[in-house]
Amino acid sequence: MATGRTRILIDAGLSRREITKRLAAIGEDIAALDAILVTHEHSDHTCGLGAVSRAGQRTIPIYTTRGSQPYIDCGENQPPFECFQAGCGFTVGDFNIGSFTIPHDAADPVGYTLSAEGIKIAIATDLGYVTDSLRVHLRHTDFLLLESNHDLEMLRVGPYPWSVKQRVMSRRGHLSNEVAADFIQKDLDTRVSTLVLGHISEHNNHPELVRNLALKALHGRTLFTKLIVAEPGVQSEVFCY
Repeated sequence: MATGRTRILIDAGLSRREITKRLAAIGEDIAALDAILVTHEHSDHTCGLGAVSRAGQRTIPIYTTRGSQPYIDCGENQPPFECFQAGCGFTVGDFNIGSFTIPHDAADPVGYTLSAEGIKIAIATDLGYVTDSLRVHLRHTDFLLLESNHDLEMLRVGPYPWSVKQRVMSRRGHLSNEVAADFIQKDLDTRVSTLVLGHISEHNNHPELVRNLALKALHGRTLFTKLIVAEPGVQSEVFCY
């Protein structure tokens, strides 16, 4: 996320080289980041965190919850953290940032809202179900990134061990396509002009399944929200407001 003078990265689950390459592809410099916001400690969200925070000539501040910080490993030279209580808000440059607890099998996971220049962005991935608190925090949002992780039938017959399947389907796991579509049909704020569905499983989902269910839910409410399905491993377009 960026304004004219503030640049924020959410999580760092890729290598510093890959993140640098992807930022450069959209004309951004990794060393110009003002902050990295961490949702939770799992490696697919933090494996590049230490290296990215040390990019350039200064250490990029890392923001995370007090409960998550002890479980985040950034290597030998642990960078300083800006820790906050889940549910609290804070400011980074132009952005007013809100946090909200999400139900996931991590120490103290959160989603974020970021508001600047009259635009509100919300990030909600890695959650087992849609909580009442989440519904409140996602109100009056212009841009929403929401998880649509798996197709239930593909997961049931897929290659994962049964214990992993149970974890994914649990209330501390991940949102299925069906649950994401149900949220869209019943609770998506009419102000949302762009909806990105992401964190899609490579083994237990397919982008067209995600797209078809979401479009059906949008059309059922006659919403003209722009729908983007973020395919695994593919860099998405740049969204400008």
